[in-house]
Amino acid sequence: MEAAPLAERMRPTTLDEVVGQDHLLGKDGILSKAISAGILPSMILWGPPGVGKTTMAQLMAKALDRPFHTLSAISSGVKDIREVIAKAGGSGFFSRNAVLFIDEIHRFSKAQQDSLLGAVEKGIVTLIGATTENPSFEVIGALLSRAQVYVLKPLAEEDLLGLIDRAMRKDRELCSLRIELEETGALLRASGGDARRLLNTFELCVRAAKPGRPGAPIVITDAVVLDVVQTTAARYDKQGDLHYDIISAFIKSMRGSDPNAAVYWLARMVEGGEDPAFIARRMLILASEDIGNADPNALLLATTTMQAVNMIGWPESRIVLAQCAIYLACAPKSNTSYRAIGEAQEAVQRTGDLPVPIHLRNAPTKLMKELGNGRDYQYSHDAPGHYSSQEFLPKALGGTTFYHPSDNKREQAFAAYLRLVWGSKYGQ
Repeated sequence: MEAAPLAERMRPTTLDEVVGQDHLLGKDGILSKAISAGILPSMILWGPPGVGKTTMAQLMAKALDRPFHTLSAISSGVKDIREVIAKAGGSGFFSRNAVLFIDEIHRFSKAQQDSLLGAVEKGIVTLIGATTENPSFEVIGALLSRAQVYVLKPLAEEDLLGLIDRAMRKDRELCSLRIELEETGALLRASGGDARRLLNTFELCVRAAKPGRPGAPIVITDAVVLDVVQTTAARYDKQGDLHYDIISAFIKSMRGSDPNAAVYWLARMVEGGEDPAFIARRMLILASEDIGNADPNALLLATTTMQAVNMIGWPESRIVLAQCAIYLACAPKSNTSYRAIGEAQEAVQRTGDLPVPIHLRNAPTKLMKELGNGRDYQYSHDAPGHYSSQEFLPKALGGTTFYHPSDNKREQAFAAYLRLVWGSKYGQ
């Protein structure tokens, strides 16, 4: 095998060879139209690893015969940026509207990003930044306003299989071998949708697989792939977008009463090495926000789960988390507590600091009693049924209801009691 990895040998040489990004580079793609018109705007390419961000940047510059210079956010500082911009503003190679490609631009500090603003705004360089993170959070607003954001899609299964087929047909080394791709499931899982990882893993499997007899083909099976890869590490960045996307899917699965999906997304986090306390905290919030008084035991179980994972850690915490996730998914749902506090906060913001009604005020001293504090307060336990019809809200909000019982069994019991106490205020 050649020294260069297969992914590097199979790197596209024209934009037509880039797969999976037809919405940008297809016949009607926005970047295809721009390049056809001789235009290359400053842009941020946002997408997961191994979908072609660097390759696209290089090929777009090549298509328009633009000088291309690369900086890495990991190793480059403000000084490096200024040197490139100075060259671009001078004469010679960098004088023809050079393209400045910055890999992992989300790792640039605010000062580093600020140093790009003037050159981008004046057109001294065309900036192409690549990021796996949401640029709304990681790129300063001033730079975002001077660049277009283009989202690259994850590669679909057919795209990945097409890359393997192309490699077997066109790579000089692989073409000389008889390769039978018998199974692809493990290979696709090991790639995590990353074309670079896919091709390099495939090449390792070809190297490792041995023909059963002289002249026999090299057969690639799931067993061969798993033997080479050993373990399929989940692609999971605890600080990245996938971290937030998966916890979002986990929460929404429990809210949507799907225990199977909840356990799957939990497993993704377990395999990715997520902090069990983080998972437990999110379930604790959901227990109140999305279940609440429809099943008060949910909050108790989530609280106990939080305590348990802090006591035992991995790997046993996965069992406790799974038990809680399944319970929360199967519990009846109500967001009435969440809505009630939200509506009450809106009322406070709208009406300001309304005075406490005189009959509800504290009267610990003789002077306060003489001023009327607490006068006419009706002690609820002295009334029949342990409730009275006195007003507990400020006068300006009298009669307002923030809590609206849901239609689940437990809160309907609340509703019946509230109708008994408040009559028409709760539908009677």
